[in-house]
Amino acid sequence: MSQTPATTTFYESLIIVISLLGITGYLVLKYESGLDHEAYSFSLTSQLASSVKNIYQWQFNYATTLAQLPLLVVLLFGGLPLVYHLLIKLFQGDLGADFLAGIAIVTSVWLNEYLAGSLVVLMLSGGAVLESYAVRKASSVLEALAKRMPSVAHRHSGDAVIDIDTQLVRIGDTLLVLPHEICPVDGTVLEGNGTMDESYLTGEPYMMPKTRGSQVMSGAVNGHTALTIQADKLAIDSRYAKIMEVMHTSEQHRPRLRRLGDQIGALYTPLTLLIASAAWLMSGDVIRFLAVLVIATPCPLLIGIPITVIGSISLAAKREIVIKNPAILETIGKCRTAIFDKTGTLTYGRPSLTALIASNKNDERDILQLAASLERYSKHPLSSAIVTAAEQAQLPLLPVSNMKESPGEGLKGVVDGKHLQVTSRQYFVEHYPFDSALLPPVSSGLECIVLINNIYAATLQFRDEIRTDSSSFINHLKPSHSFDRIMVVSGDKESEVRYLAEEVGIKHIFFSQSPEQKLELVRKETKTAKTVFVGDGINDAPALTAATIGIAFGQNSDITGESADAVIMNSSLQKVDELFHIGVRMRKIALQSAIGGIVLSVMGMAAAALGYLTPVAGALVQEIIDIIAILNALRAAVPPKTLSDF
Repeated sequence: MSQTPATTTFYESLIIVISLLGITGYLVLKYESGLDHEAYSFSLTSQLASSVKNIYQWQFNYATTLAQLPLLVVLLFGGLPLVYHLLIKLFQGDLGADFLAGIAIVTSVWLNEYLAGSLVVLMLSGGAVLESYAVRKASSVLEALAKRMPSVAHRHSGDAVIDIDTQLVRIGDTLLVLPHEICPVDGTVLEGNGTMDESYLTGEPYMMPKTRGSQVMSGAVNGHTALTIQADKLAIDSRYAKIMEVMHTSEQHRPRLRRLGDQIGALYTPLTLLIASAAWLMSGDVIRFLAVLVIATPCPLLIGIPITVIGSISLAAKREIVIKNPAILETIGKCRTAIFDKTGTLTYGRPSLTALIASNKNDERDILQLAASLERYSKHPLSSAIVTAAEQAQLPLLPVSNMKESPGEGLKGVVDGKHLQVTSRQYFVEHYPFDSALLPPVSSGLECIVLINNIYAATLQFRDEIRTDSSSFINHLKPSHSFDRIMVVSGDKESEVRYLAEEVGIKHIFFSQSPEQKLELVRKETKTAKTVFVGDGINDAPALTAATIGIAFGQNSDITGESADAVIMNSSLQKVDELFHIGVRMRKIALQSAIGGIVLSVMGMAAAALGYLTPVAGALVQEIIDIIAILNALRAAVPPKTLSDF
């Protein structure tokens, strides 16, 4: 029977409520009413039990007492459906840790041990509820994508602009993209001069300038200026729609992680059945069979492990790490391949001035002061980097007059009585071909040319700023976390990616990668070993989903957050390292609780098999074992002295 996570949570929660009410009712009737329960039997209950006996030939005392009636309700409405679903899992070949609980429920009913059976129902449904919170809805990613995509486009119709559904846009339509709107389709700019943020789509970290003739992509966020574009593709064929299609495909191929409890239970369950059956056969006393099952009910697996997981999730949240898929905590320590996006992950996602190459006639500080004075009035992606560099050099900004910014020509103005122009290499070569030899070799990053009084003065070179801790983080992954293969996968050009890789110490690089190429690469690597993918941006969403574990930085994109298994809120590599340690620590504590509890349970099972423990005594012993396991599991929520080692 297929159930959605929401349905499962409600169903199991209802069983918990029924179980608690039933057990409470039993205790109240038995210990507070003072009734002679042997003398008060419900004839209806007796008749019902008698009918069941006649049909199924169950051998149990059907003269149920008043106090036992609430327990029968628990077993009927809670235990019967749980046993039914366990049988379905058994027929599917899934012999999990909860299978023993199902046998214990059936056996307790057979032997009139209704309280024991009700307690098992409570434990089993409680474990199911905790597990249901770990189930991730596959549709959440696609819903987030759909919500971000604009449903309305502004189409020019004569002198008017009308709103139409994006699906009605046709190739050649003239559309208006308002400031801060998301571009609805791929197209070409007809009118306007502004910028667009394409970082979520391409991985490029900059606000890209747009002027007449520039290409725009669906899903890009427009800047402060309205742009008029011509639609080059239909909405269903545009770049953003393509990413949605890739996203949907990657969701269908998401790897499934096996529960730690089931892995241990696969060994524990047969061992328990063997001990219980041997005790029954050798003694001829079926009560010993039940006593073994009661003490063997795997609460350290059903409750101890979920408590450890929840505690670890709580600890991560306090460290500004949101765990969206708790299963990764069981697996993160087994990952052997780490794949990183470049922009916004190993870099800060912002340009910085890395070099100012002045001509022989000019001073570098003077050039920087003049350029920053002019650039403070521009919205170009590199302007803030120039101004920041001047501020760091403690250079006062000078007055500017006659400022003008023209498409293709760059920024012009008069600064300190000098005519200043900040433009591109292409413009300089076209307009000053005889002076092109003055330019330094083309850099691997971005650059601009500074002219003073129409004479070449300097070249400014920029790069996406590398995080200060990228190198130490990358270099500690192999010795500290046993990663065998570390890769960088980026949509940036080769020179930028190679520069980053050399700076931080990554040997395996892949550049100019589209979302589809990233997805295929991650799938290929995941087939070889468990993978961790760390990225930021919509273009990373398919890869995040396809990896064994996807980690996203920040909340710049709802898509990235929904696609990832974990979200690092403050975009810090140290937090990624803390997540690694939290996962390893969680697994260690969970194994301590589970295996330690099982070892104690096996000792108790041996005592029960030899007749030293009755089912009631076995239940008490099991409760003590459970308390020990749970107390140990609670340590997961307590922060250790340190969670990072680099």
